[in-house]
Amino acid sequence: MLKKEWTEQGFIDEAVAEGTDLKKEIRRLCKEKNAVILAHYYTVGDIQDVADFVGDSLALARKAAETDAKMMVMCGVHFMAETCKLLSPEKTVLCPDLNAGCSLADSCKAEDLKKYKEEHPGYQVVSYVNTTAAVKALTDVVVTSGNAKKVVDQLPKDAKIIFGPDYNLGNYINEVTGRKMLLWNGGCHVHERFSPAAIVKLKALYPDAIVMAHLECKGPVLAMADVKGSTADMLKYAGSSEAKQFIVATEAGILHELQRMCPDKEFIPVPPEITESGLECSCNECQYMKMNTLLKIYNTLKYEWPQIEIDPEIAKDAVKPIERMLELS
Repeated sequence: MLKKEWTEQGFIDEAVAEGTDLKKEIRRLCKEKNAVILAHYYTVGDIQDVADFVGDSLALARKAAETDAKMMVMCGVHFMAETCKLLSPEKTVLCPDLNAGCSLADSCKAEDLKKYKEEHPGYQVVSYVNTTAAVKALTDVVVTSGNAKKVVDQLPKDAKIIFGPDYNLGNYINEVTGRKMLLWNGGCHVHERFSPAAIVKLKALYPDAIVMAHLECKGPVLAMADVKGSTADMLKYAGSSEAKQFIVATEAGILHELQRMCPDKEFIPVPPEITESGLECSCNECQYMKMNTLLKIYNTLKYEWPQIEIDPEIAKDAVKPIERMLELS
């Protein structure tokens, strides 16, 4: 039975006995309930360590869909849990905290995109995967930061395209493909806080370091990067490179996986230009990702709530652009 306070706050934080090994209990519940834990690279290290799979949002959803697990816990943000449900409608999808939103996904509301499409007849919509199911339902093809160029390159050269919601990613794709897509003015609050000035300071301290930047960063930041790409691209490059130092411009949670993969290398996070508190900070973090905690994961498994449900009509249309992307990539 759900407590009123749980539904009001959007998560369960029931206390456990002192000394409880939450990681051990989470793994016990996973075995008992045939569940898998999915952790995005931007969650804290303890959560990545307890997870069955660690990765980017779409890759995690696809991986979980291939398992025989009946239940999955998506430790990321809300739209990622929706994507899991779209690809595994028959499975129970749990989200440890319903408040874990996404500034990028929130920057493009379905009703606003619908209106924009009506104002631009003849245009097809290419949406970044960091969007709600309702926005995906209005989309022709979904892309990731890793495959956006490849997918867009395969669309007709004269195609009229609306790209959203990430302006920085869309601007980069316009540059490297020669397209003139209409760009939605959305962005990730984490990647928007990186500045060239911070990278200049770090390069002075680490002159031999390779600069890696996520494609959600602003153009001037990307212009300073040796490696531009997705989190998966950064991991791949760091693992194969002979370089020993890397300056990293993306959410600081990725450093846990980078360090695990390359224990002999040094990874330096680029600090934000402006922090939400106005204080100096050595790293740039997403407060939504950090809403995931071991206690919430334990409770969501124990009580099997919050569960993600999507309107069947929206789900039917939202899965189509994902399938189209898989065909093109």
